[in-house]
Amino acid sequence: MKSHRIGRLGLSMILLMAGWIFAQNVQQAVGSNGLVDWSNQMIRATGIGSPNPNMPETAQRAGAIDAAKKAALRNLLETVKGMTLDSETTVRNFMVENDVINTRVSGIVRNFTVVDTKYMSTGDIEVTIEMPLSGALSDALLPPQMGGATLASAGGAVCPCCGQPWPAGKPFPAGMSVNQPAPISSAGGAVTGLVIDTKGLGIRPAMAPKVLDESGQELYGSKYVSREWAVQIGMVGYDKDVNRARSNDRVADNPLVVKALKASGPNKSDVVVSAASAEAIRTVASAHNFLDQCKVMFIVD
Repeated sequence: MKSHRIGRLGLSMILLMAGWIFAQNVQQAVGSNGLVDWSNQMIRATGIGSPNPNMPETAQRAGAIDAAKKAALRNLLETVKGMTLDSETTVRNFMVENDVINTRVSGIVRNFTVVDTKYMSTGDIEVTIEMPLSGALSDALLPPQMGGATLASAGGAVCPCCGQPWPAGKPFPAGMSVNQPAPISSAGGAVTGLVIDTKGLGIRPAMAPKVLDESGQELYGSKYVSREWAVQIGMVGYDKDVNRARSNDRVADNPLVVKALKASGPNKSDVVVSAASAEAIRTVASAHNFLDQCKVMFIVD
């Protein structure tokens, strides 16, 4: 009896820990039947099917399962459409504007995987399906031309009045102390990625976000990344905890960590960093090639 109690307690602890870990993921609910897990790059949806009383009793359960899968598929497509593509466009708008993309995405979501089937006391059946956000779906939705651009190297000094990079070759006014960009939180050695803390700014996850400096210049975005990497792992990883993100395979073992200033764009998916942070990013990016491989994470609420 005692061993049974211990076994039940152990199982409860495992389920509690699993629920806690799942809750730490960055998730976006779409409607009441869809979920985008941005941390794990997965999209899930549920559907419910009822047995048809006009069918033979032996065929009713199979018919209910089939109906549940069809409902889940419709919800999965709606979930995909509810995602943010970039700072100005949702996937829904992109599909409406492009018939080829609409047809392609509608076909891709059919390659779902059933991950759970629940048999209810009413006879109804609930099916949960999922599909990866990376891979075929990203290949269909991300810009066809990506990468190739090189981030300009750091300009050096920063004006203490406005925080912008000091123009190259311009003499410093007498009595003015011009700041050098601070080396923001890195353990030293080769920088292996970039972590941007955006907590409190209302950043919304997106498939193709950008990092901008205060003047609106792009520091990171589709023109800097390898499309192959973006399709495989996504342009940006999302987490809720800075310390956990530091050890994420995407950016480990020595990421540069900076704090964002604000969100940008109608969809609030782009991130703006200070001039000092921008110069730090330019400096490390020119020395270590991590932007091309999408080694960037946003920390969100």
